[in-house]
Amino acid sequence: MAAAAVGSLTNMSSHADVTPEVVKSDEEWRSHLGDERYDVLRRGGTEPPWSGRYVHNHDDGTYRCGACGNVLFRSETKFESGSGWPSFTEPAVADAVVLLEDRSHGIARTEVRCRRCGGHLGHVFDDGPAPTGLRYCMNSLSLDFEPFALG
Repeated sequence: MAAAAVGSLTNMSSHADVTPEVVKSDEEWRSHLGDERYDVLRRGGTEPPWSGRYVHNHDDGTYRCGACGNVLFRSETKFESGSGWPSFTEPAVADAVVLLEDRSHGIARTEVRCRRCGGHLGHVFDDGPAPTGLRYCMNSLSLDFEPFALG
């Protein structure tokens, strides 16, 4: 995302502004999440494109944080972005996530973290479809999917 676009996202915060409600020691997170999820959610890793279990998920339901269960996204905002990661136009609730400037890898991007536990979810870009024009590009490893109950 271009530096100018980063500033246009409304709830941009610095890392110091994020005070998670769910706090665990590094050892507790590692034990709770396992190695792959720990790498993504706690160390900011990224799963390889097209490898995630939710890339092609078209079921109706809710996507929750894989670390703390916070409701993050709803299936009706999911779209096929062609990026290799599950993509959404907006969070289920704006305050469910926090957006942080990320200048790693020599580029300016906007990182998306779970507001409740501080877990790394992915990044948001300004090349998504209407109505928001945003693409929340998430790691499947950072999410749990809960299908809507039938009947």
